[in-house]
Amino acid sequence: MISLVFATGNPHKLQEIQDLSPPWINLSKPADWNFFGELPETGSTLEENAVQKATELYRVLQKDCFAEDTGLEVYALDMQPGVDTAHFAGPSRDASENMNLLLNRLEGHSDRRARFRTVIALILGGAIHTFEGIVEGRIAMMPSGRGGFGYDPVFIPEAYDKTFADLPDEVKASISHRSRAFHAMVRWLELKGRNQ
Repeated sequence: MISLVFATGNPHKLQEIQDLSPPWINLSKPADWNFFGELPETGSTLEENAVQKATELYRVLQKDCFAEDTGLEVYALDMQPGVDTAHFAGPSRDASENMNLLLNRLEGHSDRRARFRTVIALILGGAIHTFEGIVEGRIAMMPSGRGGFGYDPVFIPEAYDKTFADLPDEVKASISHRSRAFHAMVRWLELKGRNQ
């Protein structure tokens, strides 16, 4: 059994990771340890943000932990919004405003290719390890679906004709960028455990 604190206050992300966790990972959140502070996200890349958040949480709690940062990268927009994904339309982090701005920026573009990319930073015994998950796809012409969160209503993953918000949760979880990054971390932990 390994105990890890997931550095998030986002209930959607927490639920997604809890659903993916194998039984040998004891998962907790910062609030379980009476940490309710904001974690820094001032990096210029997803990697920097993930490492920043994990490092700060480890400094405060002195517990093995991991953090993630996720960006939507749109090819026709020079891979924006990227690190600014959550506050693309401003500091309010309003998902509808973010999607509307994205769709406006893509008006007239025939190339609607995009990808979601997640970077996880794991701190285990004070050492930092990073893992990446990517799902390619395209931006829909208009939002569709009631599920998911963030940009899910406008992102159609590769090999599908429905948005993340239209797909059942279990399908999204099986192919999502976050699940791919998390599975990469889990595989690494399994190998590390076998080799000890």
